[in-house]
Order: sequence, then C-alpha cells, then structure tokens
Amino acid sequence: MKNITRTLILASALLASTSGFAKVNYEPGTYDIDPMHSKVGFEIPHLVITTVEGNFRKFDGKIELAQKFTDSKVEATVDTSSIDTGVADRDKHLRSADFFDVEKHPKMTFKSTSISGDPENFKLEGDLTIKGVTKRVTFDSKFLGQVKDAYGNLKSAVNATTKIKRKEYGLNWSKAVEAGPVVGDEVTISLKLEAGKPTAKDAKKK
Repeated sequence: MKNITRTLILASALLASTSGFAKVNYEPGTYDIDPMHSKVGFEIPHLVITTVEGNFRKFDGKIELAQKFTDSKVEATVDTSSIDTGVADRDKHLRSADFFDVEKHPKMTFKSTSISGDPENFKLEGDLTIKGVTKRVTFDSKFLGQVKDAYGNLKSAVNATTKIKRKEYGLNWSKAVEAGPVVGDEVTISLKLEAGKPTAKDAKKK
C-alpha cells in the first residue's frame, strides 16, 4: 500500500511539473501588438472546391498578461481598408458596400471577455465587431512564450484561430454557380501576434 501511495505522489508531482503553467513562464504586464511582426489573416471558400486567403495589413492592440493567466485580456482594432488578397480588383470589391463598406465602417474590433485553460492551450472568448454587428466568438489559442529581442526588449507571442459566419455580420454578397456559391459563408480567422512590452522611452513618446 505504501508503495502504491508513493507511486501516486510521484506521478502527481510529475504531472504538475509538466503542466502548461509550469512550462510557460512569463512576465506580467501590458504588451503592444507589433504589426510589423504579426499577422491578421483569413481564409474563405471560393467556388466550393477551393479557398481565397488574405490579410489585413493595418491593426493595433494590446495583450494584458495578468499574474493569473486566466485574468489576462486582449483588445485589437483592425483597419478594414487594409484588406489584401493579392488582387487589386477583388480588394476594391471587398472594401465596397457589398462587403466591409469601409467608408461607413473603417474599423473592426475585438475585445476579450474571458480566458479559460492554460497558456499552451486556452480559449480566448470575446466580442468581435464587424460592420457595426457584435457577436461573441471563441479563439482556440496558444501562448508561445517570451523572449528578448536584439535590443533587450521583451516580446510575447500568441497564435489563435476561430471560425465565423460572414453573413451574420452583414457581409452578404455572393453569386451562385453550378457547384454552389462563389463565396462561402464560413470564414477562418488566423492570428499570429507578436507583442512588445513598452519601454521607458516608448512611454515618453506617448
């Protein structure tokens, strides 16, 4: 019996030492998302059998890492006019009233409401606003850790993905072909974010 108890204790200690919280250490604080080293991407079905991928080139936001990871917060704002699918005519159409209507809705936003799980595998839930419509979404997310860059600045990284229905946000345009709709409804959003902790010099600039 004593041997079994000892084995259970050792197993519990081993699990604790290899848990997400044990393996991922970070310095709490507010980190500014770095657009130069981040990506806000999406992928949507095209003609049923293939997809179109694109990115938004202009965005900003903050990641607030709390002492207790699940108390952390994320906020981001994206410039809808910065959409880029690599085809100028298509991007012009996407900026029109058929899709993002950037003249009336120049920004889309995300604000987290809760985080659950551990840093290596967590659910990031929040309010996504597109074209004046706000819906609750959940990102499957991973905190990739922290490192200092060549200048000694502390950087954090997060990857996250979710899926939304574009028509729920008023992005309704499509045409039908023999196989089905030209543009599908389900959009996969993919975030690869690098964020830096502002330095004293950064604070003075503000």
